[in-house]
Amino acid sequence: MTANRRIAVLSAGLGTPSSTRLLADRLAAATVAALADRGIAAEVEHVEVREHAQAVVSATLTRFPGPDLERAIASITGADALIAVTPTFNASYSGLFKSFVDLLEPGSLDDVPVLIGATGGSERHSLVLDHALRPLFAYLHAVVLPTGVYAASGDWGSGDAAGAGALPGRIDRAGRELAALLAGRQARPVLEDALAVDADFEDLLRSLD
Repeated sequence: MTANRRIAVLSAGLGTPSSTRLLADRLAAATVAALADRGIAAEVEHVEVREHAQAVVSATLTRFPGPDLERAIASITGADALIAVTPTFNASYSGLFKSFVDLLEPGSLDDVPVLIGATGGSERHSLVLDHALRPLFAYLHAVVLPTGVYAASGDWGSGDAAGAGALPGRIDRAGRELAALLAGRQARPVLEDALAVDADFEDLLRSLD
């Protein structure tokens, strides 16, 4: 195996279990398998936005993320690639998903490969990939993969017998695309003590005076 690639998986499902988390997990598994075929190991770190919902709201108001949220953000911005999956609300990404992404510093996703995915009740909402998610990550200067994966409720029962156009085929194709892109890149350097803060909280407050 060559140097490991670090893959961050961002999902914003609201329930447990969640079809959004299920899709994110399957996209990650497909990418890891495709990388293994190329002799490359991968480390996957999953960020479930729902677990940080209150911290996201607080950080949106104060611009001071707590330690757990800060670690989650660091795992996203420090990865070699990002898999981002959201449920579809009103033909777009969820507000919780967008609020988390809004906390990312400008430039933190520059040139980072991003595989986008979304879930919804009907296949009619599949345009969320191209009308909402793709422009969002293009604005952040990420490299958005050609294949995005949308999973409607009915897709989960399609099975492999439905052919390459079924959900498993789309997941495998997207995973292979992300693996191919990662294989042609060097792993990003790991920043030691990226979250270390020398000053205490009172010092930070005084610096704002």
